[in-house]
Formats: sequence, structure tokens, C-alpha cells
Amino acid sequence: MFDIQEELKKLPGKPGVYIMHDEADHIIYVGKAISLKNRVRQYFQSSRNKGVKIEQMVTHITRFEYIITDSELEALVLECNLIKEHRPKYNTMLMDDKAYPFIKVTTEEAFPRIMLARQIAKDKAKYFGPYTSAGAVKDTIELIRKLYHVRSCNRRLPADIGKERPCLNYHIHQCNAPCQGYISQEEYRKSINEVVHFLNGNYDLILKELEERMAEASEALEFEKAIECRELLASVRKIAQKQKITDTAGDDRDILAVASDKEDAVVQVFFIRGGRLIGRDHFYLRISEGETESEILSSFIKQFYAGTPYIPAQLMLQEEIEDRELIEEWLSKKREHKVRIYVPKKGAKEKLVELAQKNAALVLNTDKERLKREEGRTIGAVKELEKILGLKGIVRMEAYDISNTNGFASVGSMIVYEKGKPKRNDYRKFKIKGVKGANDYASLEEVLTRRFLHGLEEQKAGKELGGFTVFPDLILMDGGKGQVNVALEALYRLRLSIPVCGMVKDDNHRTRGLYYENEELPIDKNSECFRLITRIQDEAHRFAITFHRDLRSKDQVHSVLDDIPGVGPARRKDLMKHFENIDAIKNATVEELKELPSINEKSAIEIYKFFH
Repeated sequence: MFDIQEELKKLPGKPGVYIMHDEADHIIYVGKAISLKNRVRQYFQSSRNKGVKIEQMVTHITRFEYIITDSELEALVLECNLIKEHRPKYNTMLMDDKAYPFIKVTTEEAFPRIMLARQIAKDKAKYFGPYTSAGAVKDTIELIRKLYHVRSCNRRLPADIGKERPCLNYHIHQCNAPCQGYISQEEYRKSINEVVHFLNGNYDLILKELEERMAEASEALEFEKAIECRELLASVRKIAQKQKITDTAGDDRDILAVASDKEDAVVQVFFIRGGRLIGRDHFYLRISEGETESEILSSFIKQFYAGTPYIPAQLMLQEEIEDRELIEEWLSKKREHKVRIYVPKKGAKEKLVELAQKNAALVLNTDKERLKREEGRTIGAVKELEKILGLKGIVRMEAYDISNTNGFASVGSMIVYEKGKPKRNDYRKFKIKGVKGANDYASLEEVLTRRFLHGLEEQKAGKELGGFTVFPDLILMDGGKGQVNVALEALYRLRLSIPVCGMVKDDNHRTRGLYYENEELPIDKNSECFRLITRIQDEAHRFAITFHRDLRSKDQVHSVLDDIPGVGPARRKDLMKHFENIDAIKNATVEELKELPSINEKSAIEIYKFFH
């Protein structure tokens, strides 16, 4: 038995991370401390004003553990990693997991290339970004190749010069073919310098050059060339328009602001590179009621910049955050250069932060209705189901279905819904082992027995929660009284008490109602609950059918071809490729079989004998 008061006395006065567990041993909160002894004790002192979130969380804590670190900075890094891994209920959680692309210029190569990159490697290449859209990066790279005719191939130059013919890009005038020695290294490097100049946001030179080229082509009556220049001009102006100057200092900085409402928050980020706004994006966070905007921003920074490959020199925020100096130290270490976090108080920078905050509020307000509708379809539908069945606290539901063809290759499916949404990582498939023929009841009994026995064994072994380990609050069977009774009997034998509900269909195989505790309960066909039950039924059926189809296909090929003497994987592949199906192979003559390069006369005779 974990005695919280006794364990509090054992806490060391050292930096580290503390981990709070609830009654089901779920990790519900992860925090860091410069002194574990002082910080963890604060949660259990009644005199302190803790706030709504902490007060609610403390009531669920049944035990805690801690990890000592050498410094507060190490504790911060460990805290970020543990939050990302366990996603605790009472931590502010970043819901989006976005990876931003960069444009990479391989300046370390003799003949550099331009490419899209997802990560910044520690090499001598130049990186531009991050960009908020991979599409925008691809468009920019395509435009650069049209403007500056730089290569896109993977040839090793200058070692491979002249070894192969030039590619299509040379013939369509998008590459000067350094692979053939048609351009010197010095001339090519000049083009790359212009590319770098362009990516730094200096468009005036290329705009002027294109306008001159277009005018010359028009005067020479080369209208196709003039149209090409006009289209390139439009593309450059489009990119230039997207990257308006927002900061004359020319620094790299991110501007962050937050808007929150009860348990929802949105953080808006403006990405400024070289003084130009190259993109913006917003991020959803799950928060606890009563959290301040300062706390939300602090949590966001730690989670977002733990995963992003590029950290700018400055972060501009709408208000001060706790542990600013420590977070600056952490970011500076990751960036390997000084990072500064500050709140602008006046001028253009303050206006930019204000603009980011307005954008965050706009996104949050716009999404409120969508979030309400989504909640009605999921959590709202589950609450309706609770009311119909007279149950409380339904979070996890599991539904089961059996699929077979005249008793051939019977399979079972288990699908999982949590809070009204599918949890696909926890879906499970079962090959029926102990039942011969088409016996759905016996097959269901086998599936349920195996599922819960497996779960009990995992719980006994102390495995991490998930998959089989977590038991449902409600079991849904695809059928009525018969299926429900099979499930109840299987649970009874395992000494488990879990509510079981049948999803009853009418003669047209459409959802009709629910069967629970020996009674058929009607559902309003216009309700969200009815739609949820229908989705669950369809999903269980789809998952079982898909598994059965895959299994049946594999078993069919195996049972026929793999049992023929002298037919291995290579010959089997050739047979299926040439004849398309088993019947065509069965009807083939020895002469027709011998036509395949991999099949000699002896094998052909064996195959023919097998079928005849």
C-alpha cells in the first residue's frame, strides 16, 4: 500500500521529474522541479491555493514516483520526453504533430542541388524555412529550376561527367547539363549564388531580368518565349507577395500567441525568416479549465520545440512565461546559438504579437461550432447510450464480429471505440482455431475467451496499458439474445463482470435497436446514438470481412499450389502471373505449362497430375 504522507518524507531536495499515477495506475501528470522535496509536497498542502486543475488532479493521485537528474535543465528535457510518450491527462497537450519541410541547397557539392528536406542535418548544406506547406516548397523548387537551370539528378559530379546522356530536364531547358560538362563549375556556382539570393527573399534582380527578357522577346516577335517569361514573372510575384517584409531587423523569429476557452486552446505561430513572414500555422491544445495563457504558452514551447528541427534566434510572446531563463538555456543548447524569449511592449513587434493573438482567437471561435458538432457525434452519442442502458462512465467500448464462407477460414474481429471515436491501434484479429465449420456462437465464445484470458495474463505480468490489457466499460455484440448470452457465459467463466449489449438488426440487415438485460430497447433513428451504433456495427463487420478476405486469398493459393511437388515460390509466382487464376492452371495442358521459363517438363507433368 502506497502511503503518500510517508513517501513525501523520503523525497530528496534535488532536481528531477515527478510522475503522478491514479487508481488504475495511469500516468495522469508529469512535472519537473528544481527541488523534488519542495515541489511535490506543495500538491498535498491544503493551505495552498492550487487552482482548479491541480485541486481536481490531486483527488485522483494514489501514488507518485520520481527520477532524479543532475540539473534542472536535464529535468526539463526528461519532462518533455515523458509527456510526449505518456500524454498524461492533466498536462497541457499539443494535439497536432506537424513536421515542416525545408529547402536544402547542397552547397558542399561541386555542382549543388536544390531539394526538399524534412530535417536539418549537421552538414555543410544551406537550409531555408521551415515552410508550412510541402506544396509551396515543391512549387518554389520547380520555379528555381526553371529560372536558374540547376540540376535535380543524383549523379556524382564531377566524377560522372560524360558517363551518361543528359536527362529530359536538359532537353526542356530546365538544366544546363553539368553532367556533360556543358557548364563550368564557376558558372554553375554563380547560378547557385543567385538561387541563395532568391531564397533569402531578394526578388528584385530576377524580376527586372525577366521583364527585360520578356520585352526583348516581344520585340523579336518570339511570342512563345515572351509568354514563358510572363508566366515566370507571375510565379515570382506570387512568391514575393506571400513573403512580405514584416520586420526590418531581418532576424529569424517565431511569434507566438494563444487564445483559450475552458478545455480548448489554440496557439498561433508566425514564422519570420530573414525579416520576412514565410508562413503561419495554428495548433490545438487540450488544457484543463483554469489554466493561464502563460502556462499554456510554456507547455506549448516545450512540446513544439522539442520536436521541430529548426529553432529561431528569438521567440516573441504575448506575455511572460514561467522558467523563461531555463527554457532559453534549453533552446540555446538545442540550437547551438543563443535564443532569446521576450514580450515586446511597443511598436511594430507588439502589433505582430497582437495580430497573432487575434488570429488564434478567430481560429478558436470558428472551430467552436465544429467542435460542438464533433462532441455531439462522439461523447454526446455515448452519453445518449448511457441513458438508454442506465449505465455511467462508458469510455471504452469493444465490438465483436465473425466472418466465414460456409465455415471456411473463420475469423473474428475486435474493434475499439474510446469516447465515441475508433481507436485503431487497439483493434485485434483472431483466426478461429478450435471451431470447425460455420458456428458463429462457438467462434464468438473462442474469441472472447482468448481476448480476456490474454488481457488477464498481461495485467498479471504488469504490462503497459493498451491493447488487451485495458478492459472495456461495455461490450457490443453484432446480434441479439444469442450473441449476448454467449458473451455473458464466457465472461462468467473468467469471473469478469462487464456489461454486454447486443446490436439488433432487422430483416433488411439494418440496425433496429439494442438488446440489454433480456430486453430489446428501441433507439431513435434520428439520434446521434443510433448513428454511432450503426458506425460501430459497420466497422466491426468491415474489419472482420477484410481480414477474412485476405486470409481466404492466402489460404486458397497455399492449399492448391504449395502442395504440388516441385512448385516453390518462384514457380508459384510465374503460374499465377501467367494464368491469372487457379481454374486456368487446372485447365492447362502439359505443353501450355511448359511454355513458362521456370517450368520444365517434369514440373509440368507434376502440376498436371496434381489437378487431374
